[in-house]
Amino acid sequence: MDALRIWKTPSDTPRLLLTSVEAALQRVPPMGVITGSRIELVVGEPFDREAFSSFTQRTGYVEEGVADDPGELVVREGGVIDIYPGGAPGPMRIVLSEDDKVEELRGFDRVSQRTESYLERVTIGPASEAIPSDGVMEELASKQETMERVLLRLYQDMPSVFNLLGDAKVLLAPDADERVGRYLEIIGDAYQSRQSFGETETSASRSIYLDREEWGRCVGKSANVMALAAGELTVATADGDPRRALAEFARESLAQGCTVVVAGRSNGSSTLFRRLAKAAGTEARTVDRWEQVLEAKPGSLLKLSCDLNEGFIDPERNIVVLTAAGGTRTTGSQNRLLAEPELQIGDVVVHEDHGVGVLKDLESITVEDAARDAARLEYRDNGSVLVPMEDFGKLWRYGSEPEAVTLDRLHTDAWAKKREKIVADIQSTARHLLKLAKQRLDAQAQTFVPPRAAFSAFIRRFPFTETQDQAEAVEAVLSDLASGRPMNRLVCGDVGFGKTEIALRAAAAVALSGGQVALIAPTTVLARQHFTTFQRRFAETGVEVGMLSRLLKSSEAKEVKTALAEGRMGVVVGTQALLAKDVQFANLSLLIVDEEHRFGVKEKRAMTKLAPTLHTLIMSATPIPQTLQSAMMGIQEVSLLTTPPARRRPIRTSLAEFDQASMRTGLMREYRRGGQSFVVVPRIEDIEEVEAILRKIVPELSVKVAHGKMRAAEIDEVIVGFAEGDGDILLATNIIENGLDVPRANTMFVWHADRFGLAQLHQLRGRVGRGAAQGIATLLTEARAELAEETRLRLSTLVEHDRLGAGLAISLRDLDLRGGGDIAGEDQAGHMKVIGTGLYQQLLAAAVAKLRKQPVVTQERPILNLGNVGAIPIDYISDPAVRLNLYGRLLRASKLREINDLEEEFEDRFGEPPQDVLLLLRTTRLQVVAARLGITKLEAGPKALAMTLTPKTPSRAITALMKKGKGVRREDRLIFEQAYQDSDEQIRFFEKIMSGVSGAGKRGADRTI
Repeated sequence: MDALRIWKTPSDTPRLLLTSVEAALQRVPPMGVITGSRIELVVGEPFDREAFSSFTQRTGYVEEGVADDPGELVVREGGVIDIYPGGAPGPMRIVLSEDDKVEELRGFDRVSQRTESYLERVTIGPASEAIPSDGVMEELASKQETMERVLLRLYQDMPSVFNLLGDAKVLLAPDADERVGRYLEIIGDAYQSRQSFGETETSASRSIYLDREEWGRCVGKSANVMALAAGELTVATADGDPRRALAEFARESLAQGCTVVVAGRSNGSSTLFRRLAKAAGTEARTVDRWEQVLEAKPGSLLKLSCDLNEGFIDPERNIVVLTAAGGTRTTGSQNRLLAEPELQIGDVVVHEDHGVGVLKDLESITVEDAARDAARLEYRDNGSVLVPMEDFGKLWRYGSEPEAVTLDRLHTDAWAKKREKIVADIQSTARHLLKLAKQRLDAQAQTFVPPRAAFSAFIRRFPFTETQDQAEAVEAVLSDLASGRPMNRLVCGDVGFGKTEIALRAAAAVALSGGQVALIAPTTVLARQHFTTFQRRFAETGVEVGMLSRLLKSSEAKEVKTALAEGRMGVVVGTQALLAKDVQFANLSLLIVDEEHRFGVKEKRAMTKLAPTLHTLIMSATPIPQTLQSAMMGIQEVSLLTTPPARRRPIRTSLAEFDQASMRTGLMREYRRGGQSFVVVPRIEDIEEVEAILRKIVPELSVKVAHGKMRAAEIDEVIVGFAEGDGDILLATNIIENGLDVPRANTMFVWHADRFGLAQLHQLRGRVGRGAAQGIATLLTEARAELAEETRLRLSTLVEHDRLGAGLAISLRDLDLRGGGDIAGEDQAGHMKVIGTGLYQQLLAAAVAKLRKQPVVTQERPILNLGNVGAIPIDYISDPAVRLNLYGRLLRASKLREINDLEEEFEDRFGEPPQDVLLLLRTTRLQVVAARLGITKLEAGPKALAMTLTPKTPSRAITALMKKGKGVRREDRLIFEQAYQDSDEQIRFFEKIMSGVSGAGKRGADRTI
């Protein structure tokens, strides 16, 4: 809607409005509502708080703790307002002066919440199309109606987009008319479904959609409507080498006088540009603007830094645009991805001294006339304790929900005994891990360096440009294989992010060098799909690829086993059948495990016995908690694939009660766009009931059924047939969750979604939207059923993590909920069920570091008895969760640079820090430097100040401190006879004498306070 407001705003510059057929079919609010629903802010101008508040309430904005989605608003004390305008590319931060003027307008990153740009003026549009007039808002809010009905009640006259375009030229895509017809059928079918299933308030007299006749009037007879030429770029790749074909196509285009443009910002586009320039033997240059492309002389080869999904041809101007699919990174570093989640109010936590409790709130307490935050923890039998701010470092996430755990009791020795036993067990685990690490370092494995020509030919058969993550993973895998030590690597990436290509290249590196490769998949369907892929890629390489599963005839299985034993077969793909005792390999060198969480302990133990020194590659979208924990601890190497394919879109996930009309609408919508749908049930017993519902609501669609009680060959036939286009709906249990590739399937309904696990649901929804179409997954619950809080949270996790690459986030959440298990043993619950994920990880890391005689990173901070040491006031940051996590980050900071970064973040996100926050930052810096010097306490009395030393305090540091502060040493304390009554002066004294003191080892350069 805001785009139409901008369109109607007078301007001297040319305008281009991009929209979809679906959006153009929907009517819009009256022009007066569109142009009037805005508020303009200018730096230096007064800010009308009342008008701003009225605007945001009326136009659909919702107040949240953090503004990271369109339509969200955060009003902070002290003159900082965050808002994510509807239709804007990102959120905005409004900084106000003391006299309520707009001091700054900043654009900021929705994830990091840090400033990215500054603006002088901004116009904020509405977050909703439903803009009620005075007195109507309360009436509409009480009726619980659909948005369609709300809009029809609000506006008597709703124009079409075409009414507002004026005399602008309209260009339609070649398939526009077909899409209009398909969409109008969906609208009509949805209307009929509502009537058929009992809705009485559906009005046929008015609709927010254009009908066929209106669409025809708007576009069919207009002289300004032009068909957009289908300048589709197709490059023949008959020789299996798309790069060579593309270079040949570019050379021919240049020879014909075309201007060839390589568009993109990725490394892939730069590589493509250099390759084309070399192949064409022509001058090439980089341009910044499209105008420079238009001005270039015919036959030019240009590089334009802009992102496009596809190339195209402009025959009128003789321009050819090429792209290299590079993708964009969606997440931060691996360390950030594997970092422990932040604490939230309501989390189950572990206090190192008190045990497992629930974090209920942050409360303000008064200590020596100064307000400080304290965390209220609740324990068993209604016990509770307040944890002061300086002890927040003793708080760790437990992970599970409150209803799922047994809380500890206060004032007993049970927790101390429990922890003592676990610490002893963790020491044993640490010794075992070091033993494993030493064995691995000492172990010798066959070295594999693939022959360059053959391996390059194999790589060229990959029909896409690899992403940066894929390139890094391949490089790491090849390095592992060439190291002479056994590889043990986890490749973690969401469905469709390119894990299989990593496995293919690892297999090629080994097989082309004479070794044997085994790929184990959990299901026959997945094994068959992998076999087809591997067989196709290894064609003409001289490497024989075979398959082994229960579906093979005994004679076929015998032939495969003979070929493996004799070394004639280089690659074998199979299920658990590969682990049978009669399967022998001549030279098994690489084991690839797909979706390891589907295998049990028995199978995993059998895998380790396949060969004495085996290279192992594990592929998973949602690794089991034990494997993920191993990666987090650094015991297992990990490669993360976080870059989505160029045209892949997130699966739109929603949670809804079962409704026949909505389900029919979704299934028919998919059918009419030429796609297929999944309906997944949790139990075989549900199949009959759901099949009857489907026959009733979509009798015109073909329903196929697959479940675990069918014969393996029958399941294989149904599922593979469906993947090849046989059937409109596949009704199945979760046997389809792994690896099934059905390119046309874009819609999924999950029946009784509350009966599935997190990883299962994520894997299931990964079966749809694997092509260019938008994938839609609806998690259905029983109508009018009350969900348990834990169940609701689990399903909400799926809805919240509906971005690309969410599999790892879901695994981390699963690690929270289930625990990571004893890494050295087989128990999936392990000690984490007793002490929680975070504390277990910290204790184990400390134990490993101690045994390696490395410095142990500790959360212990020196005690400060200096009066007021600062705090984060509630009137500066009102959200307790945000406040708590900022405290946590300060307590975790181990370098002054990190504290300086946090100071910048405070000012950037929340405005100028008050004195309490500045004091907190100063005392935190003081603690960091004191900890490095081995000082455990800084205190001040009426006549002197003192430091408590430890054996770790360097003698040269003690000498320097005594000299700078004119102090004396008494046993383990330094006494400074200085009388400072004011806490600020006391802090300044310690800052002065500790600044620049050496003794921090390699971190000495970071010791200046």
